[in-house]
Amino acid sequence: MQPIDTSGAPAPPAALRPAAPPSSLSPSRAGDFMQCPLLYRLRVIDRLPEKPSEAAARGTLVHAVLERLFDVPAAERTPVRARAMVAGEWERLLAARPELAELFAQDGGAPAPERVAEWLATAEQLVERWFTLEDPARLEPAERELFVNTTLDSGLRLRGIIDRVDVAPTGEVRIVDYKTGRAPRPEYAADALFQLKFYALVLWRLRGTVPRRLQLVYLGSGDVLTYDPAEADLRAVERKLLALWDAIGRATRTGDWRPRPSRLCDWCPHRALCPAWGGTPPPYPLAVATDPAAGEGERPDDDAAD
Repeated sequence: MQPIDTSGAPAPPAALRPAAPPSSLSPSRAGDFMQCPLLYRLRVIDRLPEKPSEAAARGTLVHAVLERLFDVPAAERTPVRARAMVAGEWERLLAARPELAELFAQDGGAPAPERVAEWLATAEQLVERWFTLEDPARLEPAERELFVNTTLDSGLRLRGIIDRVDVAPTGEVRIVDYKTGRAPRPEYAADALFQLKFYALVLWRLRGTVPRRLQLVYLGSGDVLTYDPAEADLRAVERKLLALWDAIGRATRTGDWRPRPSRLCDWCPHRALCPAWGGTPPPYPLAVATDPAAGEGERPDDDAAD
């Protein structure tokens, strides 16, 4: 699911943004490459636009409510107060991204108030379920929506946004991430924790201390998944990321971005362009090395935006 940009700054058309090699890695983009190299290319290098979805917009809305609820005094952090914030945060999101109104437009283009109301009700339900999993009146996060950015000794730049960072009086750190979907089956728990291990690695490199706990809060199913990482876990994640970055670098130089068909193709916004489904990707916008071995040890251009 692609996050919704709420900065308020209009994004330039894709045609006006020159293609460039990737310069950094985030959990989402690492996940894209592991899921399908072609999907990564279309998002990062071609920068093809994607229509927002109701699910992505709902996730952004719920995250905004859970973040801003901590702006009010602890005693006022109640389910009633949180539900009441949903409509206002939707108006704020809509002001930043007016095109989101198209999600609920009728055939004639006019908004359908009943559809908006139903959708907002589902967001309210997710917000209210949070109170069965955590008690915000007893929490005072050290950081909310924390942007993190660090460069490893290898030169790889890692970046991302952490939903919440809690710090205990003893100094122990907990990283918390909200998910508006359902918890995965146990056999897929490791994949689900990859994002938080990524963030734990970044915080460790920035602050020198391994976070004590990683916590995924699944509002869709009412589950909480926790994991206590060790230094060895984070070193393994670092090795995995370096291997991914090397693979991304090779694909960038050679233009070889092969699709990886899976059940997730049913939700891919670029399926019509995928050769695995009879489509044709746009022409590769970067120069391709005539000798695939050329520049084998080079990194993609660090001045480009991921």
